[in-house]
Amino acid sequence: MELINRTIQSRIEEYFVPGKVIVLLGPRRVGKTVLVRQIISSITEPVLFLNGEDINTRELLARRSVPHYLQLLDGRKILIIDEAQKIPDVGAALKLMIDEIAGLRVLITGSSAFDVENRTGEPLTGRKYTFRLYPLSDAEYDQKYSLPERKDKMKERLIYGCYPELLTMSNSGMKAAYLNDLVSSYLLKDILVFENIKKSDKILSLLRLIAFQTGSEISTTEIGRQLGMSENTVSQYLDLLSKVFIIHKVGGFSRNLRKEISKSSKWYFFDNGIRNILVANLNPVELRNDVGQLWENYIISERIKFQQYSGMIVNNFFWRTYDQQEIDWVEERGGQLHAFEFKWSENKHPKAPIGWSKTYPDASYSVVNPDNCQPWTR
Repeated sequence: MELINRTIQSRIEEYFVPGKVIVLLGPRRVGKTVLVRQIISSITEPVLFLNGEDINTRELLARRSVPHYLQLLDGRKILIIDEAQKIPDVGAALKLMIDEIAGLRVLITGSSAFDVENRTGEPLTGRKYTFRLYPLSDAEYDQKYSLPERKDKMKERLIYGCYPELLTMSNSGMKAAYLNDLVSSYLLKDILVFENIKKSDKILSLLRLIAFQTGSEISTTEIGRQLGMSENTVSQYLDLLSKVFIIHKVGGFSRNLRKEISKSSKWYFFDNGIRNILVANLNPVELRNDVGQLWENYIISERIKFQQYSGMIVNNFFWRTYDQQEIDWVEERGGQLHAFEFKWSENKHPKAPIGWSKTYPDASYSVVNPDNCQPWTR
């Protein structure tokens, strides 16, 4: 497969400096290892590459002494560890190396935030930079497709999502099988191991409910009632699913608590393909009655990729009042508010709700559709 240059690579290389650890997080199969190998290929110095899933790697790093680590590095000043969350106390080992071995640069990857952050968190305070890698972005696809092709290819991504390996598959059956295997064999692997969770059927049922309610406010109480689970268990599972980068939460925005809803949350999928395989619907856009949901989920995930890759400092929300006025997306950044409404139809240009305009007269307001979305995702 022709390699696509990942947008985040230049920022990682900029921050890949002596005395710091780069932590690259992201779900399985998004191309973390491929990206790391691309970074290695651009480095002229010798590199020590270790795989955290190899038991020998775990044994090598378990002996925590500076002379041992110096011998292991054998003069090399660059250490890269793939799947570092598999290594017990990896944060303490890396802290010792960074503090005691001058000029050392370290890059580690991990597929689950709760493992990597738990294992590297406190020991590496002030010593690490964290980056996230997602499925391919709209901007990254521009490297492969010409301008006339892009809209049709975007329609495909609304259905099958953006995982890199899909580019090698020529028919819908292969893509469906890949997505099904991705959910059952890879994405849930970390969460089922964590805290010895064994009821994968409950996790899948929860994800399916979230998939059908994409873009709607979620009641953990109601979901718990439907699944026969406590509200606390539902909340715990949602948190874990967000930490393995399957779904993410968006809270309500409010500065006027009497009128605005702020305690509810919406949940979105990081990838449309995962959402669609969960609801068992991979029909093309033209045959869908949920295309509004697909577009909203897709364009939000693209915006998050852009925010993360560009280093934007921003808070994301939705906005709704008790009298049903609402806005899909609100960004709080640079002391300003920016509101966005998402419409699949390029002919729809709704005005900002009256309640929003009156309460936040200085906020900007835009409608994002397939025709004008490029500046919003690049």
